[in-house]
Amino acid sequence: MIIDLPSTTTSALNKKLVEIREQGGQVALGRVLTLVIVADDDANLEEAIEAANGASREHPSRVIVVAKGARTAAPRIDGQIRVGGDAGASEVIVLRLYGPLAAQGQSAVVPLLLPDAPIVCWWPGTGPKDPDKDPLGELAQRRITDSAAEKHPVKALTTRAKAYAAGDTDLAWTRLTHWRAQLVSALDLPPFEKITGATVTGEADSPSTELLAAWLAEYLKVPVKRVKSSGAAGIISVTLDRRSGPVELHRPDGRVGTLTQPGQPTRRIALQRRSTQDCLIEELRRLDPDEVYEASLHGLGKITSGTNGKTGAPAKADVTSPAAAAASAPSAAPAGKAKAGANGKKSAS
Repeated sequence: MIIDLPSTTTSALNKKLVEIREQGGQVALGRVLTLVIVADDDANLEEAIEAANGASREHPSRVIVVAKGARTAAPRIDGQIRVGGDAGASEVIVLRLYGPLAAQGQSAVVPLLLPDAPIVCWWPGTGPKDPDKDPLGELAQRRITDSAAEKHPVKALTTRAKAYAAGDTDLAWTRLTHWRAQLVSALDLPPFEKITGATVTGEADSPSTELLAAWLAEYLKVPVKRVKSSGAAGIISVTLDRRSGPVELHRPDGRVGTLTQPGQPTRRIALQRRSTQDCLIEELRRLDPDEVYEASLHGLGKITSGTNGKTGAPAKADVTSPAAAAASAPSAAPAGKAKAGANGKKSAS
């Protein structure tokens, strides 16, 4: 059920919510959080609401969508309430702010927040350079952006690294969950040898590829080469070098990966790109700071650039430095919260 309330107020929206609950019983009270979606672009508005509705089946929530209307219009709020089948297991409130109110998203959202419930703020499109200092971001315990949705994804990732605050996260990071899990699992198998270097190959403007390379550099303490490839989207391959031969995880088609390593049979692994809904569900499972993501941001400055790679085969690292030979053992490889998603321009992992 969708109810439109043009030229309304937040008081009228709250009153209507209570009326719907009393008359129809469509809105349950067992909400675990408030999810604020900031959508400046109508192109990804419905996609974001659909993802939030799907995520609400695991995380029942009140979803407040802040959409900015024409700044030259007279000040007004056009509201919309979605419940029942149009809102998954949540209740969705869409606020379209016009005129001077377009810059007052925080004032419009505060009266609609659930009492004593955590707040998560999500920018499915272009996000602020410093989410923690954004007026809506200041309300939230958790702030979700997506570097892949930016005009310059890798540059946006670097900007977010400089402005990082506890509680920040990025769907470009969440898209790495399956890659990270497979690599850690591979290093738990014999032979248990030191990793001497790594090469990560992927699309030139893929922030997920950058983060994967930074994660390896930060936790394995070895030289990591980032190879930019054309002709395929997202991450293409990862090669971990060691004395007996490399561990290679190669996914040229965005769906199925092949894991090869000495002494083990070749394995085909499902590595299909994750949907925005899957990534959002994963992010909403935790509201505490993600220390592994933070450490990986610090690792961005440790990776080096390689030559253009081909999409048909994984690139090999050229590691000969003495420091590489003294690198830590794979048993010290990262453990911790793993994350992975896909959206808009949204390059996939």
